[in-house]
Order: sequence, then C-alpha cells, then structure tokens
Amino acid sequence: MSSLRDLVAAELSTPTPAPITAFAESLTTIFPGAQAVLFYGSILRTGDLSGVLDYYVLTERPPAGWRGLFTRILWPDVSYHEFEHEGRVLRAKVASMTLNQFRRAASGGGHDTTIWARFVQPCALIWAGEGARETVIDAVTDACRTAARYARALGPVDGTPRDLWTALFRETYKAELRVEKAGREVSILTFDPQRYDHVMEAVWRDEGRAMDEAERARVRRDWRPRKLLGKPLNAARLMKASFTFQGAARYAAWKIERHTGVPIEVTPWRERHPILAAPGVLLKVWKSRRRAT
Repeated sequence: MSSLRDLVAAELSTPTPAPITAFAESLTTIFPGAQAVLFYGSILRTGDLSGVLDYYVLTERPPAGWRGLFTRILWPDVSYHEFEHEGRVLRAKVASMTLNQFRRAASGGGHDTTIWARFVQPCALIWAGEGARETVIDAVTDACRTAARYARALGPVDGTPRDLWTALFRETYKAELRVEKAGREVSILTFDPQRYDHVMEAVWRDEGRAMDEAERARVRRDWRPRKLLGKPLNAARLMKASFTFQGAARYAAWKIERHTGVPIEVTPWRERHPILAAPGVLLKVWKSRRRAT
C-alpha cells in the first residue's frame, strides 16, 4: 500500500496537455527566481482551455520593491497573463508566493486556511527547478496531513472519509469569503470520491485511525482562531489585490466581453489605473447593452 507521500508524488506527476505545460514554462521566465509551477482548479479535471487557467508560481524570494513588502505580510500576489500557443490565446490567473511561505502555510503554520485547503485537492507540479521538486512534494503532503487533521477533528467521530472531508470543506467554505453556492463541497468530492478516500486512508495508515478525545479537543480549539480570521484575511487580500493585481484591466476586459459581448479597449491609462477606469468602463457597457435592447 502506498504512503501518503507516494500518493501525492504520483498525483503531482500527472501529465497535463501541451498548452497548459507550455504556459507554465513561460511563467518561469516572467517570475524572477521561480522554483516551481503548480497547476490546479477545475480545468485540471475538464481540460477546457476556453476559461481561465489557475497556476501557483513558487519563487525563491518575494518581488523587489513595495510589492515585495506587501507580499511578505500578505501573500500571495495575483496577476493575469495571456500566452499564445499554436495560434490560440490562453489566459491564466497566477498566484505567486515564496516556496518557504508555501511550505509553512501547507503545514498549518499561521491562521490561514487557504493553502492547505486548496492543495489537499488535486494539483499537478508542471515544472520544478533544481532541488525544488522534493520540497514541493513534502509541502503538498503536509497540506494533506493538515487538512486531514482538521477533517478528523471537525467531522463525526468514526466517520467515513466522505463524512470527514465533507465536514472539512463545509467549515472552510464557511470560514472564507466565497462566491460559490452552498453545497460546493459536495461537487468537489463527487468528482473523484475514491481519490479522497485514498488520501484519508493513507493518513490513517501513517498515523492511526483513531483520534483520542484530548487531541480532538485540541485541534478543535486550534480551529477557532482560523474560523474567526478567515473572512478578515480574505477581505484584506481583496483590498491588496485592488492595488497590486497586475493585468487587472486586461482580465476585467476579457471577463466583461465574455459575459456581455461588449468589447473593451485596454488603453495604457486603463492598464495603469484599473480602479479609476472602472466607472467609465461600466458606463460603456451599460450604454452598449441599452442600445442593443
């Protein structure tokens, strides 16, 4: 039977389509000191390249200047990128943070839930620099252990893996600012329930199935500040992103045209000042849709 780390290593090695791989490799030339590129999200399952791809780029150090100062306090940085592959334009939302920040967050250090709750879900390690692959495998393994620890404490005693993961995702979604409808945790688990069974069973093999009451109580106490701070941390990240989201104007223009059919020209001024440009853009959309009715 495979250990948890073996399962994680095999999953991280899952091949991805050539366009997704090429895009990931291009990101290593954009982010100085790139150590690894992870791919995750719904497109990992569906392969639908018409949407926005999701990557995490792990770097050696934070960005230079004022952006790096913000990143040390509140990670990750978020940016939007486009990449042409064989005549087709691909789009991606890219989160970036240092590999050390990723390792600490995956192990449950600090009060943030986003990294370990995100990377207990399937992902692929598309590119890794020299010596980084094993570190990333260890970190994602830690994310699975951290998630399983809270699942076992927050879920029913003697619950099935499905019961425990359902309880965990329900609690993490409640703790964070989310736009998904209620029941999102069900759709996550129903796509590949056996995969989550195998992760929990590997944790049980490594650590034992039973969690005694003292440990269960301790972990539930640990959860309280994470639950209280989840939404404020998300709100702070949104505020930071409003000033630091690179490519925000291009991302917004694509989203608007995709959903409304109204093309938006991304002028240099709109690129530099997306927040100030927003009222004028929304007015143009409103007028265009009004004329069309």
